[in-house]
Amino acid sequence: MRGYLRPDGRYGVRNYVLVLSSVGCANHVADRIARGFPGVVSLRNAKGCGQLGASAQMMSRCLVNLSQNPNVFGTVVVGLGCETTKPHGLAKRMRDLSEKPVYDITIQEEGGSSAAIERGRALVRKLVAQAADAAQTPMGLGDLVLGTNCGGSDATSGIAANPTIGVVSDAVVRSGGTVLLGETTELIGTEHILARRAATPRVRDDILRLVGTLEHDLVASGADVRGANPSPGNMRGGLSTLEEKALGGISKGGTTNVQQVIEYGARPTHPGLVIMDTPGYDIESVSGMVAGGAQVVVFSSGRGTPTGCALAPVIKVTGNDETYSSMRENIDFDASGVITQGRSVREEGRRLLELLERVCSGEQTASERLGFDDFSLYHNMELWCTCAFS
Repeated sequence: MRGYLRPDGRYGVRNYVLVLSSVGCANHVADRIARGFPGVVSLRNAKGCGQLGASAQMMSRCLVNLSQNPNVFGTVVVGLGCETTKPHGLAKRMRDLSEKPVYDITIQEEGGSSAAIERGRALVRKLVAQAADAAQTPMGLGDLVLGTNCGGSDATSGIAANPTIGVVSDAVVRSGGTVLLGETTELIGTEHILARRAATPRVRDDILRLVGTLEHDLVASGADVRGANPSPGNMRGGLSTLEEKALGGISKGGTTNVQQVIEYGARPTHPGLVIMDTPGYDIESVSGMVAGGAQVVVFSSGRGTPTGCALAPVIKVTGNDETYSSMRENIDFDASGVITQGRSVREEGRRLLELLERVCSGEQTASERLGFDDFSLYHNMELWCTCAFS
């Protein structure tokens, strides 16, 4: 594998210049700044203002950490100038964390949208020229933070696709890398299994508190999680209960011990298998993992989904041969041989690992070829638990 060595010693598998909107009011200007530049990604922010407490803290954490993702060479923060997530403060925190180049502008200080666009494009042009000098150097599996996710699951996901991803997760962890397992709603019913795999008593307590708090908050609000999980598509695909879905879902994380539980969009401080508190909605879950440092995501889907990500390649895996046939332009890897051809999960895992290595070295995924740049940070704290983890 070959990646881009960053000043903090981490490796990117892509070499992007990031134009990051600090607030929804600046989205259009950020898009205009990035438009037409190859290798420049604009991330739209649905919120960034009118947030309080844990919601505001989470938004700021995610915005700062997005700039720190190893796939980012440098960042231009674009703000309005009066928002809760203060753009100049965000940029200062970004610069304090690494030596990556970071610039920040506000529409109000520049004197309006057109002036901000002109100033922002000049800064992006400068960063693009600098990024062009970055060279790929050898990297290993141990340099990865691998995100895992599943969406549009069916019965084949837990039988073939997710266990195949689990083989790759084990390989990354055993090489010294990090694997993120999320979608907290889809851990319900399996928390006791994950707790038994906790590396320490404190991590065990964090797992049980994470899932227990979510269940308690859902019940207290009068919400029934079964109204959304399993989804109608999950049920048509043969999944009967949330517990059944969860049993298949956690197999994405492989078989190693859980080393840490972290908040949404936080960066892991320990290698190995890490649980991140993400929602079950795929785009928000993946975006949180990318904020946490995932350079690449492996994503299973039994029924098929086109979801990609603006900052990280997303490798789509299905265990359903019919889905692979009907949605081949969206799917990167067919693991259905576990069911239809008698292949072992380990054999399919080795093939998927080879694809992961090629993607990390530059091979485009289906979502990248199609130009899918999905991104959305979670911001609804009313029904979501925010626990303090060790």
